[in-house]
Amino acid sequence: MLLTLINKLNIYRNWSLKFIILLVIISLYSCSERTDSEQIIELWKSNGSETKLAINYPRDKTIFPPEITSPTIIWDDKSSANNWTVYFESNNDIIFSSDILNDKEYQPDSAIWEEIKSKSKEKFINIRILGFKSGKDELSKIEKIISSGSVQIKTSKDSVNALIFYRTVTLPFGFAIEHLHSISWRLGDISSYQEPPKVIDSLPVCGNCHSFSTDGKFIGLDVDYGNDKGSYYIQKIDKKMKIEYDDIVTWSDYKKEDGDKTYGLLSQISPDGRYALSTVKDRSIFVRIPDLMISQLFFPVKGIIGVYDTKTKQFNSLPGANNPEYCQSNPSWSPDGKEVIFARAPYLKIPEAEKSNEVILPTSIAQNFIDGKQDYKFDLYRIPFNDGMGGEAVPLEGASNNGKSNFFAKYSPNGKWIVFTQAKNFMLLQPDAKLFIMPSKGGKPREMNCNNPNTMNSWHSWSPNGKWMVFSSKARGPYTQLYLTHIDENGWDSPPVLLEYLSVKNYAVNIPEFVNISKRGIEKIEENFMDNDNYSFIRGKSKLELGDLDGAMNDINKAIGTDPKNPHSFNVRALIKIEKGDYSGAISDFSQVIKFAPERFDAYANRASAKFNLKDFKGAIEDLNKVVELNPKGSRGYYSRATAKYNVGDYSGALKDYTQSIKLNPKNDKAWFERAIAKMQLGQLESACGDLNKAIELGNKDAVQYLNEYCK
Repeated sequence: MLLTLINKLNIYRNWSLKFIILLVIISLYSCSERTDSEQIIELWKSNGSETKLAINYPRDKTIFPPEITSPTIIWDDKSSANNWTVYFESNNDIIFSSDILNDKEYQPDSAIWEEIKSKSKEKFINIRILGFKSGKDELSKIEKIISSGSVQIKTSKDSVNALIFYRTVTLPFGFAIEHLHSISWRLGDISSYQEPPKVIDSLPVCGNCHSFSTDGKFIGLDVDYGNDKGSYYIQKIDKKMKIEYDDIVTWSDYKKEDGDKTYGLLSQISPDGRYALSTVKDRSIFVRIPDLMISQLFFPVKGIIGVYDTKTKQFNSLPGANNPEYCQSNPSWSPDGKEVIFARAPYLKIPEAEKSNEVILPTSIAQNFIDGKQDYKFDLYRIPFNDGMGGEAVPLEGASNNGKSNFFAKYSPNGKWIVFTQAKNFMLLQPDAKLFIMPSKGGKPREMNCNNPNTMNSWHSWSPNGKWMVFSSKARGPYTQLYLTHIDENGWDSPPVLLEYLSVKNYAVNIPEFVNISKRGIEKIEENFMDNDNYSFIRGKSKLELGDLDGAMNDINKAIGTDPKNPHSFNVRALIKIEKGDYSGAISDFSQVIKFAPERFDAYANRASAKFNLKDFKGAIEDLNKVVELNPKGSRGYYSRATAKYNVGDYSGALKDYTQSIKLNPKNDKAWFERAIAKMQLGQLESACGDLNKAIELGNKDAVQYLNEYCK
């Protein structure tokens, strides 16, 4: 307090006035506040106290970084004390004592805290709290100290010397998903008393995992571009950045022809920024839980590790981590980029799920996991990266086959240690998650001192100098906060240091990562793809697939407004109109497709289908003539034209086209059945019966009735 008052004298320019005020301050301070605190301290030293109070924060033996902001000391006192004083001492010498307090928390001001840090550098000092009971102006009547407690703290010589990139998100998770604009990414400086600036704000799509190259030159970020959950942004770091369409890749492009969807979970960019790893061909349990504390259950049950090479622009799987019998996820690089650690569990095969190619399993399947009736545990495996060629996956001794679920492995920058998260089950947000440290080559893991008890501890990241680690924890309630721990050369870590000024009220802060950049290395990352016609096109197409016709129409209209000559956008809008029953509107849009891309036979075929619905069979035949001309080896064009000819009474023309369609695709049961009907119209009953038998053989049920009625 005295230091604070003295510092405020700087507002005065007159030195004589300064001196007079200084004398008054010292006089008042020594006669009142200082006397009160000293009186309490002396009383305790002479008589002790009746009970012990508990200091909740900081914990005993906490180590603070030299640049950290002033902490708020918090305690719990079960005695009848209603006033307290806090003092700091070294070797029985009092460094500073507080005013008389009537709340069970205290934060030294910045000037006092700097003095305390200087006196505790590389040596432990005491924080002692004394509790007593008094009424107003009754300090002189105090006869005894009711309660007391103390902890030791020290300030490390090791600076953190790095910024922390992290996300702030509203809770519960379901609310955040519906209010994406409320989520932001910030760049935190642990030495600042100001709220960290927003680097990414109001991103209109869901963004999750992020990672940086070791040198801080590249960033990788999930962006869910155009409703594609596999979209991933990779770019060189600059002060002001824009997420451009051309900088977005999608993990869905890996073996796209398979038709399996990909979310691209837990992606990680390589130390040199060239490669990225992710979970691909994945399937996950995902359930929203209406509970602020743990508001979702989310973990993969299927997947392999995919590799993207920014140099060749190629996607591949990582041999040794691509076994379809397992779920392989959560990859993490060694500091030299030569090795990868990932989490592995048996692929969860559920008959109901195997019928669908959806990435997220129905909630009904997840119920046993929610109720605790079914386990699912991950083991950690290591594998050589070998320039993307992979190798043999070997279980990490001490973090596998231990009856627990092990995940989120992170190498120390010097490659000596691995810190990983362990829980009873699953992955991601687990209420019992704890941090463990072990030698990187395997060995007996040790539960870390920094864990906050009885709550989640996870999402950790090493500082570039390897002296500190940041992690997320729910120690103070559902809104996750960030903590630091110091780790020495022997792997021993200190109790947690709360990063108070990185917290944001009513927001959970999570996914922290140290970034090796200067304080103004990143000022802003903004999206620059929302108005891109391709973005609107992709999102509109995705919404059409999901059955959101109005949403799809809105996005496709935007795409056409941005690029009015893009045939792909007109084609999707025409398909939306068909789903809505607007066949005339669809014909108009298909005509636009043909205008800008006259070689697209599918546009002629689709326009013919729309004309068919309007019973314009002659118009349909004209379009189908063009389909056959442009795609003479496609059976579908002949089949559709045959049906149109039949509807205008051209049975001979229909018979000819059905025959050609069957020649190109002999397994089309409908073509065999409808050719039989055309033959009947031409009086070729015996031949028609042969076609009906063939249609029945191929599984056509409609042919049975005709066979029984006409072919006895």
